[in-house]
This record gives sequence, structure tokens and C-alpha cells, in this order.
Amino acid sequence: MTMKSTTTRTKGHRLHPVHSMKPRQLTMMGLGSAIGAGLFLGSGAGVQAAGPAVLISYLVAGTLIILVMWALGEMAAANPNSGAFSVYAERALGRTAGATIGWLWWLQLVVVIAAEALGAAALLFSVWPVIPVWALALVFMVVFTAINLAGVRNFGEFEFWFAILKVAAIVLFLAVGAALLLGLLPRVASPGLSNLTADFAPNGLGGIASALFVVIFAFGGTEIVSVAAAETENPERSVGKAIRTVVWRILVFYIGSVFVIAAVLPATSESLASPFAGVLDAARIPGAGTAITLVAVVALLSALNANLYGASRMAYSLAQRSAAPRFLSRLGGANVPMLAVGVSVAFGFIATVLELLFPERILPALFQLVGSTCLVVWGSALVSQLILRRRADRAGTALPLRMKGFPGLTILGLVLLALIFAVGFSAEGSRIQLFSTFALVAGIALASAVGARFTQRTGQPRQRARR
Repeated sequence: MTMKSTTTRTKGHRLHPVHSMKPRQLTMMGLGSAIGAGLFLGSGAGVQAAGPAVLISYLVAGTLIILVMWALGEMAAANPNSGAFSVYAERALGRTAGATIGWLWWLQLVVVIAAEALGAAALLFSVWPVIPVWALALVFMVVFTAINLAGVRNFGEFEFWFAILKVAAIVLFLAVGAALLLGLLPRVASPGLSNLTADFAPNGLGGIASALFVVIFAFGGTEIVSVAAAETENPERSVGKAIRTVVWRILVFYIGSVFVIAAVLPATSESLASPFAGVLDAARIPGAGTAITLVAVVALLSALNANLYGASRMAYSLAQRSAAPRFLSRLGGANVPMLAVGVSVAFGFIATVLELLFPERILPALFQLVGSTCLVVWGSALVSQLILRRRADRAGTALPLRMKGFPGLTILGLVLLALIFAVGFSAEGSRIQLFSTFALVAGIALASAVGARFTQRTGQPRQRARR
């Protein structure tokens, strides 16, 4: 590993060496990407699948994401790079592995971008049925493309305030939920803990396994902190602080919110379709349903904003390493990879239009492919950190941030990951998803290997991952 960033500027093709994103923006960006549809909508699906035992799924997935973020933090502090885990995989496992992980993550994000635009539009239409869903979705895509093209400082500030609103809403929700469970709300009977104790795991181990994949997808996106480190002030210090802050806040917000939801709403409740609104309705707070729906819209748009940033930076990094068309590395006037932004959002536009033409057919098919990609990305991060840390220790390289408990905690993360894959293959629904994801990984790896051979034959220059 190296402590120096690889973001030195070469005119027209390299990100600016002056890091424009503030540490506070980096921290809130990690929250902004992770706190989206997975929490506001997906948490209800998790409770339906496993009942209150969904808390076990959250604890398992939460432990894994802590270990992954620690591993990424160590590598990002040593080598802040817009390609992040893709670059680290290349250094540890070779060029094809790095390109495969980069393209896999990019594809996951652009699919999610389309889903978030459509989800936000549908939610807003439910409370303001004036502009049709398709028009709202396209407006959102245009607006957030413009924000991403305005420069990383403006983008970071916008994302910061978006995330602040979400965090404030969740804190308020937790306060109301606690008051409801403790019987502190006037004229509202407390459900106590009866929903948790009556039937903790109504669907047994299979339900917990099914919920686990819902939960893992919800945690996806936190790794964007390692991508944004390359454009953050003093990344060697900022990354460690951001990782620690993001991890504990996500665990408190997710596990706290799900505990309240599972305690207030039975696993058979129809209100789990919009669980936050369901809890607030149970607390008899006027207008709560509409308010939390609007917060969910903001949450989805914030995640869309962060994911478009992450997708464009990964495409830029791949182009820098000749693993993507070279034109994607060109920068605009605001020192933003404009073409990378355009290509990333174009896929979202196409998927959005197709989903509107063929409702509930396009996005489910795409999610079947990318639903487990975060597991592959997290696995690559753990393996890369295991290899690179040992390499650095043998060379006596000083690292600005060292993961504690190495190599035991890294190996624990890989064991948890292996157990999740084993559980996934034991259930029919997740088995199909895993096979689809593995087929996608194999296809991308083959294309990356062929592309690397072609690049070598044509003598095309490439930027090597920093060693």
C-alpha cells in the first residue's frame, strides 16, 4: 500500500489534487447512500419474511459490514483512489479481478439509480397526484445529473443537507417509537413487547435466511465512502473518522428502527408495506403518514444522488486504467468526469423508460442479476485487505490507519460471508439470485480478460494501479 493519493492532475484526464469534499460531507455521504429505500421500505419486507427474528439478520449483516468498512478504511486511508476496492482488487488479485469488481459495482449502482428514481416518483405521486410517475422520474434524473455535473464541492454540500434531513427524521421516529412502546403517549395504548415475544420467528430459519438478503441489499452503498475518499480533504485522517461514524450510526438507525417496527407492527400487518408510516399511524400522529412518505422521497433521492456520484467515479477510474473506454476519463470545466456521469445516468434513463413501458418486468429482472453483487464486492474487499496488509507488513510499510484484530477479524468477515452464501444456496429464491449473480460475474470477468488482451495487442497506454 502507499499513503499517497493517485489523483494528481494531468490536464483533461485526472481529478484535481485539491480535495474539495469536506470530511463532514464524506461522513454524511456514507449515510446518504445507505439510508434509502432499504430502510424506509425494505425493512417492512424483512419483518414480513422473518418476523421479529429479522433482528438476527440485521445483527449478522451489521457485523459483516463493520468488518468490511474497517478493511476498506485501512486501504482507502493508505491509497485514496476513485476506483477504491476495484483498484485494491487489481493490486491484490490482478487486472481482470479489479476490472470485474469495478464493472460489477457500476452495474449495481446504475440499476439502483433507476429504481430509486421510480420509487421516489411513485411515493411523491401517492401524496401529490399531479405530475405522472414517469415525468417525475425523468425530472429527478435530470436534476440530479445537473447536481453531479456542478462539481464535487456543490454535490457534497447538497448530499450533506439531504442526509441531515433523513437522520433527523429517523431520530424523531425512534423517539416516537420509544414513547409508544413505553406507554408515554396520551390516549394511545402501548403494544409493549408482545409482538416480539409471541412469535419471534414465525417462519423459522428459512425466514431469517430470506430476510438476510433483504437486509444485505439495504446495507449496500456504505462502501461509497472509500470511493469519495479520493476527493476529500486530508483523506488519511478523514476516512478513519468517517468509517467509524458511518458504521455505528447505521447500526443504531437500522437496528433501532427495525426493533420499533417489529415491536409495534405484527409480521402479518398490511402497514408493513410502508413501515415507518404504519408505526406513526399507530401512534395517532396527525399527518404522520404523509410526512414520512415525503421523508422517504428525500431518502431515495439522496441515495440516487450518492449512487450516481459513485458510479461516475468508478467508470472514470476504470477508464484511467484502460478497463473502460478512454473517453470516460475526460473531465469538464468543474473538474467532473462529465462523460462518465452521462453514461452512468443514461443506463438509468433507459431502465426507467423500459420499466414504465413494461411495468414490474424490467427492474425485477435486473435486480435478479445484481441483487447479490454487494456480497461479491464485500468479499473482494476483505480478500484484498488480507493480501495487501500482509504485503505491507512484510515490507515494513507504515500505514496511516490499521485495522485492529488483523488477520482474525478479516478472516471472521470471510467466514460470515461464506455462511451467508451457504444459507443463500439452501433457499430456492436466493439460490436463483446467487446463480444469476455468479453468471454475471463470470461474464464480466471474461469480457474484462478479453479487453485486457486487446489493449495489450494494440499497445494502448494504461494507468496502473498505484503499488
